Amino acid sequence: MAKGAPMYVVRRAMMSDLPTLHKMSKMVHFINLPPDQEIIADKIRNSRKSFMRAGGNAKSVHKPKGPSGKGGISEKTAMADIFMFVIEEVNSEACIGTSQLVSQMGGPGHPNVCFKLETREKYANDLKFGTKHTVARVHLDESGPTELGGLILQPSFRGHKMKLGRFVALIRFHFMGLHRKMFRPTILAELMAPITSNGESLVWDTLGRRFIPLSYDEADRFCQYSREFMTELLPEGDIHLSLLPPAARAQIGEVGPDTVPARRMLEKLGFEYHGFVDPFDGGPYITAKTDEIDLINDTFHAKLGASILHGQTDQVGIVSVLSSDGDFRAVQTAFQVDRSGKLRLTSEAMMALHADVGVEAGCTPMRVPVEPGRAKGSAKKVAKKKAAKKTSKKVNKKTSKKVSKKKPTRRKA
Repeated sequence: MAKGAPMYVVRRAMMSDLPTLHKMSKMVHFINLPPDQEIIADKIRNSRKSFMRAGGNAKSVHKPKGPSGKGGISEKTAMADIFMFVIEEVNSEACIGTSQLVSQMGGPGHPNVCFKLETREKYANDLKFGTKHTVARVHLDESGPTELGGLILQPSFRGHKMKLGRFVALIRFHFMGLHRKMFRPTILAELMAPITSNGESLVWDTLGRRFIPLSYDEADRFCQYSREFMTELLPEGDIHLSLLPPAARAQIGEVGPDTVPARRMLEKLGFEYHGFVDPFDGGPYITAKTDEIDLINDTFHAKLGASILHGQTDQVGIVSVLSSDGDFRAVQTAFQVDRSGKLRLTSEAMMALHADVGVEAGCTPMRVPVEPGRAKGSAKKVAKKKAAKKTSKKVNKKTSKKVSKKKPTRRKA
């Protein structure tokens, strides 16, 4: 990061962010960030408790033993930790984006409800030809995966040269790497399907609403507390998607334009689509094994050392600190690990983190700036290439003298 450039920090959401978060919730249609101030406020309160628990202050956290049915806590998240992040510019302290991480969605007795897409083949002997049909079946998942959600960045900051959307998205993997035991073996991302400008879903209107007589918005709000009504009202057998209008059928398993970048990013991290879709809008569910994500595996803990100067290192990463009272702050910054294992940052980064020398921090290495004409690669790969070049030069110097004394040999064509 260049000296004097604006510094952006990801921190936990606070009640002072509520008005901005409420405005953001109206920009897109997210189940886990509905345009309801009471629900968002409840998420912020529960998020603070979860951050305090992660910081080691377990006494401050009390979870209900069953679903509350109030304040946006459903039976699927009543026993889970919810982490709500926001990104702000340090000087203005204005919230410009947000993302969420839920440690466990559902579990035994409280399944996640989705559609599983399957292919059915039919063959007519007398006509001597067959057909294939895609069907949807209600699928109940009680494995309780960790869930990603609520990723929003204000439009004016999209495409920013500092990749702020990527920062607030990847902070969740950084956090999981630092607190691995709090999260499940599988991570789920429920991606947003195409939605009309007035917040309607063609898939819901032509499929789900045929069995559940609610508007898309009404069904969405009910889901903040329970999804039991879906298992009771949706058909138990095959739902033939060939009966839907072509336009609706084409949207199943697809994402809206604003969600395409998020899907690409997650797929690069190792997320895959396995034919499971949202029962409301048909958006794809993609999953990954937590222990197979490089960002999580590369994350490490270290104590902060003395500050470094700008340009002293070309290694960049996400660095964060978390206090026992749940105050979480993270920055994208240049860093260096010294011989004693201390993590060294610029003084500006230290100030943005509100951290002093000796404080324990977390770090996720991201990349090394790419030189012109040079392929991209991780810091480890670049370091290995440099070491290999030095070794090869030494070897060439030693062998060149020997080789030069020999007469050139002719090779057969």
